[in-house]
Amino acid sequence: DVQLVESGGGSVQAGGSLRLSCAASGDIYSDYCVGWFRQAPSKEREGVARISRGGAGTKYADSVQGRFSISRDNVKNTLLLQMDDLKPEDTAMYYCAADRGVCPQLSRPEDWIYWGQGTQVTVS
Repeated sequence: DVQLVESGGGSVQAGGSLRLSCAASGDIYSDYCVGWFRQAPSKEREGVARISRGGAGTKYADSVQGRFSISRDNVKNTLLLQMDDLKPEDTAMYYCAADRGVCPQLSRPEDWIYWGQGTQVTVS
């Protein structure tokens, strides 16, 4: 099974940028579809972006399309989320998630099996 550890969260002013990282270990990283989710206080967890095993296929939530960019490095076993033009509504705990094989839907976090502990992003 894969283990996931996020980093890179922090506080930033609106319009600023952050880059989140997720380090994977414990299994063959390229066997997994990976993605980013977020959860704000008193809200449900929502999908942000996901990327296929080889990196060619990406999908974004409408709310972040054009502002966020997801990428992966299958040699360094890392997942990145570049977040630009951040808005206060992007404030949330951000989680990376993984599932072996075909990517589950972003709209169904319950279908993703492996999760990191999260990193906090605050935009003011």
